[in-house]
Amino acid sequence: MEHKELLDKPLKIDNRPLWLIVLDRTVRYQVMAAVALVIAFLIRLTPPEGLTVEGYRSLVLFGATVFFWISGLLPIAVTALLSMVMLPLLGIMDAKKTYSMFGNESVFFILGAFILAAALTGTGISARLARAMLARFGRTPARLALTVFLLSAFLSFIMSEHAVAAMLFPVVTELATALQLEKGKSSFGRLLFMSMAWGCIIGGIATFLGGARAPLAAGLLKEATGLHFSFIEWSTAACMIVLPLLVLGFAILLKFFPPDLDDVEVGLKFLNGKRLEMGKISYDEVLTTLVMIVTVACWMFLGEKTGLAAIAILGAAALFTFKVISWQMIEEYVNWGIILMYGGTIALATALEKTGAAVWVVKKGMGDQAHAPLAVIAVISLVAILVTECISHAAVVAILMPVGMGLCQTTGMDPKVMTLSIALPAGLAYCLPMGTPATAIAYASGYLKSRDIIVAGAVVMAISWLLFMGSVVFIWPVLGLKI
Repeated sequence: MEHKELLDKPLKIDNRPLWLIVLDRTVRYQVMAAVALVIAFLIRLTPPEGLTVEGYRSLVLFGATVFFWISGLLPIAVTALLSMVMLPLLGIMDAKKTYSMFGNESVFFILGAFILAAALTGTGISARLARAMLARFGRTPARLALTVFLLSAFLSFIMSEHAVAAMLFPVVTELATALQLEKGKSSFGRLLFMSMAWGCIIGGIATFLGGARAPLAAGLLKEATGLHFSFIEWSTAACMIVLPLLVLGFAILLKFFPPDLDDVEVGLKFLNGKRLEMGKISYDEVLTTLVMIVTVACWMFLGEKTGLAAIAILGAAALFTFKVISWQMIEEYVNWGIILMYGGTIALATALEKTGAAVWVVKKGMGDQAHAPLAVIAVISLVAILVTECISHAAVVAILMPVGMGLCQTTGMDPKVMTLSIALPAGLAYCLPMGTPATAIAYASGYLKSRDIIVAGAVVMAISWLLFMGSVVFIWPVLGLKI
């Protein structure tokens, strides 16, 4: 009887019926085959007027890469590597030049930054700091939410915003549980998790360390023009947007999610208990803190002369030397997919720029507006901030940077301004859980509904774009960044 019941039940894998998995895979294979045929057909066509064969083929390859990034048929890293392999196979760029892109300084900078962030998380110093600050400064509901918001932003100055959200999520969840906040109903619960998400998002654009997009944009800029950003130069330009956003962002959060409880004493006692469980600060935590402080100081004062990548790798090497971290520990935290994506993306963007394809697209797409720098910045920054709600921040940078560098050639605009105009808005995804892991993690808490995120996110997105444009017109020229 038992065997008969088992036979009567539909076969399932990963909690899905086998027929559904087969159907999904069949459709996937058919789409992949159709895309391959379309690409093969397009490659054989005669290039449009004004475009070389190499330029035309690089555009076809670029279009296919964007399709795979948006559709998710292949992982982003695999798509980038595949586009890299196709460059020499299609005769767009020779193999030696193509594969040398993996030696780009940005690749090694982000690798070093991942290792440093892994040490901060793995040793527990970041969690200790979070609990200490929340217990020390969060004496009232509003102040507690503000502390979560500012702590998320501050940590995102020195760590990937994704890592910060993942690290703070259990701490905020513990706090919400201790305060007995009801999921789906507590306004203060929504405020806490939205403060975490928005703090990570806003703080993540402040420095090179907040996410993959900034180092990638800087690497593409250097590859195309030979220009480079210093750590201070980038941070100064970004903080002209970040600082007012921190004020306005929290004000918007309080407006949409007003606290609905009188005190947080129970939560503070819980946090203090957790701090006592952690015990005294360890030797590894002290060493990690010192290495991080020295590394950031060197980035600020020696980065332009020595190179950001060299300093990042030396900082990581110091942590291994003092046996603070091991390679097995690093493998759990380092996003190797992002690192692989860098080489492929930089190679493809270089091909678009060197073959003249990017300039051709700009002339065809922008028309007369291509000669109005402010209009160009307004359009490309708006596109960046909207598109980043749907696909990876780094993918947005990879898609728009070749076009942006082409616009600089037609308008005479400072390429540094264009780089910032793409990379900064590309990090400000507030509205959809798919836009950034920080929002997705907050949504996964169960305290938020889609409408909570979208409505408040749309308001702060509009304000972010207006602040960005205000900085471009009124503040950046004072810093020497003129359009």
